[in-house]
Amino acid sequence: MTRPAPSTKPDPVPAAERPAAGGPAGGRVKVNEIFYSLQGESTASGRPCVLVRLTGCQMRCLWCDSEYAFYDGRWMTLDEVVAEVERYGCPLVELTGGEPLLQPGARPLLARLCDRGFEVLLETGGGLDISGVDPRVRRIVDVKCPASGEAANNRWQNLALLGPRDELKFVLADPADYEWAKRVIAEHGLAATGIPIHFSPVWGALDPAELAAWILRDRLPVRLQLQLHKLLWGFDTRGV
Repeated sequence: MTRPAPSTKPDPVPAAERPAAGGPAGGRVKVNEIFYSLQGESTASGRPCVLVRLTGCQMRCLWCDSEYAFYDGRWMTLDEVVAEVERYGCPLVELTGGEPLLQPGARPLLARLCDRGFEVLLETGGGLDISGVDPRVRRIVDVKCPASGEAANNRWQNLALLGPRDELKFVLADPADYEWAKRVIAEHGLAATGIPIHFSPVWGALDPAELAAWILRDRLPVRLQLQLHKLLWGFDTRGV
């Protein structure tokens, strides 16, 4: 495995000034891709899933594996997205990005998918407010570690909003990230919540076996998460 190169693409607009990508009334979303695959992460890993990837992200993680979602996409109405999802005949759907919550249409889309009877997952980077998301949605929230370059932009208030349906994910690049994540879990009492906590190694940067050994040594109440889609189809393959 080779480590992905850090993001070097210049940003025309500083992160703090980037506007939300959605339409003014939240009746449409800018979609990077919609595809049918196996869910690669979370407690739903391995299950067939329709993934809806929205365009745009306010973060620039150094190990980002979806930079193509920063800008590219097409506008779709919520009805068009739901129709495309229904075409696959799969009960599980995830809204991801980029950062899907940047777009005003994301929350209405999540509710619309729930209304249609789907089991709905939301994967969010943890830098934006997760309140107001339909309570039927399972929110999978990142906590950005120092090696990502975005730890200062975590929205810590989100931790108090998590419920029993939700999950947390730490993506770890090195031992310092691991020790930092341990402190976050202890300081915020996350182990006592019973929420699934995933530790995922940065692809090609941190040996999964080494991370597994640390978890076992420290008896952490977390789950080792490997990105199944990358194991099956490789780092650079899109639409999986």
